[in-house]
Amino acid sequence: MANRPLQAVTGLDPAHLTSLLAEALAGRGPALLPIDPGLPPARVDALLTAMRADRIRSADGVRSLPGGDGGVADDTALVIATSGSTGVPKGVELSADALLHSARASIRRIGAAPDDAWLCVLPTAHISGLQVVLRALVGGTEPVHRAFDPADTMAVAAAHRPHVSLVPTQLHRLLAADADLSLFGTILLGGAAADEGLLERARAAGGRLITTYGMSETCGGCVYDGVPLDGMRADLDGEGRILLAGPALFSGYRLDPEHTAAHLLPPAGRRGDERWFRTGDLGRFDEEGRLRVRGRADDMINTGGHKVVPGEVAALVARHPAVAEAVVVGRADPEWGQRVTAVVVPTDPACPPSLDDLRQWVKSRLPGYAAPRELDLRARIPLLGSGKPDLSALRASSGHSD
Repeated sequence: MANRPLQAVTGLDPAHLTSLLAEALAGRGPALLPIDPGLPPARVDALLTAMRADRIRSADGVRSLPGGDGGVADDTALVIATSGSTGVPKGVELSADALLHSARASIRRIGAAPDDAWLCVLPTAHISGLQVVLRALVGGTEPVHRAFDPADTMAVAAAHRPHVSLVPTQLHRLLAADADLSLFGTILLGGAAADEGLLERARAAGGRLITTYGMSETCGGCVYDGVPLDGMRADLDGEGRILLAGPALFSGYRLDPEHTAAHLLPPAGRRGDERWFRTGDLGRFDEEGRLRVRGRADDMINTGGHKVVPGEVAALVARHPAVAEAVVVGRADPEWGQRVTAVVVPTDPACPPSLDDLRQWVKSRLPGYAAPRELDLRARIPLLGSGKPDLSALRASSGHSD
């Protein structure tokens, strides 16, 4: 029954949001729809219209919204807004049971103690930041909230020795500041692909690093270092897309049964009696049986009739000694259909890699058609509010081609 009110929340003090989340998990308060306070007003209006929230709570108080749908299912605690690959707002409905299973399984996997501190430097309008809050709540502590800044982050680490969730760009910036990563209990790294060179440098700097894979539909990270958390399972379909199952799966997309049916598959034809979530990611299992994410199926670059997985090229480019960070995208090209473009932050801005250097580097390990035909040098990779690279902006930009 859809009897539980849905309340949008934005711009709240972190302690207030934490309290509301605890009430939602306990079933005593409304389900929450977190909204990024930095979104343009037109985008907020579109999101509220699509999600049909009953009320919105901000620092100015609570007000009713027109067009509310009468609520969500009684067991729904959170609705996470995500645009996915289409830009159309979707609401991922997450039950309290799913969220708590995810948080507890994460705590068990990393061996966190009940009174361990958790530092949140990720936005709490996204599942990545909210999961940090959830793990702290399950452990019986209050999360420490900070806007990400390398110096401040390390000051908090020295004071509290917390566990922390980071995206690769944040980890890059800590390493650039010569941070002592041993001051963190655990660094959970997710949100985007991380190259092996970054992981090696972080571990050399003392970091106890665990890579995570997941999304809003799985209550955040549900595969740690290629191994699913307790109760979760991973598989591949015939196209190589990653399938996930287990108690941390979402209940469905808000007010969108058709989209739900397309991605939340019935148990018939698969192992077990659970539903499986068909992700938008391509994957493989390595020789140890660990899941390796190749990249987004929707991001596949078609260049001259050849298909290129940009995540695989980016991981290789990022291993070049002159490259600090790299993202690979496909840009429209009159001859090739799409050209493979490497967007690169150089290790030394005064001595950046050349396009020819990177082409030869890639061609020594991948087919020639996967080598970049364009190099776009940047001081920083543009990011979305979630901390992920802004791929749409990068696809629309122009760099230097050969």
